[in-house]
Amino acid sequence: MNQDRRNRLRDAAIAVLAREGGRGLTHRAVDAAAAVPTGTAKNYFPTRDALLRAAAERCAERYHALAEALADPGPEHGAGPGVVAEPGPGAGPADAALLAALLAALLRDTAGSGRTRVLAYLELQAEAARRPWLAELLDPVAAADFAAHAHLLRAAGLPAGPARVRALTLALHGAIPHLLTGAPATLAAAGLDDLDRFTRELLAVVCEEETR
Repeated sequence: MNQDRRNRLRDAAIAVLAREGGRGLTHRAVDAAAAVPTGTAKNYFPTRDALLRAAAERCAERYHALAEALADPGPEHGAGPGVVAEPGPGAGPADAALLAALLAALLRDTAGSGRTRVLAYLELQAEAARRPWLAELLDPVAAADFAAHAHLLRAAGLPAGPARVRALTLALHGAIPHLLTGAPATLAAAGLDDLDRFTRELLAVVCEEETR
């Protein structure tokens, strides 16, 4: 089969998931989004589960591509399906201020150029709650964020114990739905109306010295 057309259909499936949600993911909708003749998506991906698998695998491919981009660090790089892609060896900001700026940029990407990708990923996660095989596909992508944040904390010279890494990762993941929704009162209450301040304060809380 034509690989370029296959990728076009997989990208279209991601776009449909982001725009219409899981219930809107049909072969006809993917054909329309990809601007191909009716029946093309079904020829490549015969069932709805096959469409979901194709979208999940494409998300994973994008994640790994962005992970390689982050190996050449810089706030301009987008995030993976979660918040941050796993960096390569030696990558990462050199101090807390640079790390806070990077995390703020990655959060901005969630509601900006990365919006379609992140919305599709969240829809896939919802589908995965009812499809163990899909959860298995997505699991390595989500789990990699924890290792990525541990690496970034260490690169910035900050403590990176398991509890701190979990707190940072889950806080960043928890911010995503609010950023996608963009409800102003919620953003203000969560401190997400100023992402630079949010990430600075989050790192300060996560990395504060333990009291005895």
